[in-house]
Amino acid sequence: MNRALLLKAAGLVTAIAVCAVLVPGCGAPGRNGQNWPADHAGPKVVVSFAPLYCFAASVAGDDAVVKNVMTSKGPHDFDPTADDIALVSQADLFFVVGLGLDEKKAEVMRSGSGNKNMKIIELGEKLDKKDLCEGFCTHADHGADHKHDTDPHVWLSPTHAAKLVGFIRDELKAKDPAHAAGYESRAAAYIEKLNAVKAYGVEKFKDKQDKKLVSFHDSLAYFEECFQLNVRGVLTKKPGQEPSDKEMKELIRICIRKTSPVRVILTEPQYSTSSSGETLRKDLVASGVEDPVLVEFDPLETVRPDELALDWYEKKMRDNIDRLAEKMK
Repeated sequence: MNRALLLKAAGLVTAIAVCAVLVPGCGAPGRNGQNWPADHAGPKVVVSFAPLYCFAASVAGDDAVVKNVMTSKGPHDFDPTADDIALVSQADLFFVVGLGLDEKKAEVMRSGSGNKNMKIIELGEKLDKKDLCEGFCTHADHGADHKHDTDPHVWLSPTHAAKLVGFIRDELKAKDPAHAAGYESRAAAYIEKLNAVKAYGVEKFKDKQDKKLVSFHDSLAYFEECFQLNVRGVLTKKPGQEPSDKEMKELIRICIRKTSPVRVILTEPQYSTSSSGETLRKDLVASGVEDPVLVEFDPLETVRPDELALDWYEKKMRDNIDRLAEKMK
């Protein structure tokens, strides 16, 4: 095991050890020093990151309490702390996407908290297999347009998001049947909002003739499918890891095809220091591609705690749609 992996493992062990010292059951304050409300009898729900918070909290209303774990660090980079583990020590349900994205970290928190009664629900695993998309291959010996493996970024399609909301509704109804009608009605209302986001995107993209793009990391299969776009390659095979010379040359080769050049290159605010997007843009200019552009696309994997609200997902998705539609031709 290399030094980086040893340090990461040590961090998880330390978090679990600190949690165990706090008190039996880890009944310490949760995220941002907030305890679970003592006078609320409804389900205590934890979610891994921001989109799932919007989905679960919108369905929960006042009948359940929902808390979000990941904020400035998303599911690719997050390591649970003692405070995170303390939060789940009292939780009833823990909603994650799964599909290889965040379920292992949820298991670490459950194990460290000693809360064997908490149920971890992998929402992505509940989707029909036909609703799952492949992602771009991460093997260096394949071309950038080779696809396989399951893309876990299901929340970036409003269509898939609506299905996740339905799974959350059903879990809350099963846990708290006395308030089933409320969960049902709020889920239906929120799904209408998600349908409106999809309709907004369909309208924005409908007249675009050139819908080809390069994504920053392998996250857009569901967004691509939902809005009939065409992702031709990815800049970073792993978020935050710059492409190798071989990978960049392959991307350039794909983008400068005379019959279908690619001019739209996505960047992500979470990795603002990355220079790979600008490097590719300049290479495309030098190769004769007309008007290559960078477009910031937020995969909604991180959030500032003060920005998280019920309508955060809807607003961020519309912002993504607006920025992309503005630069497409």
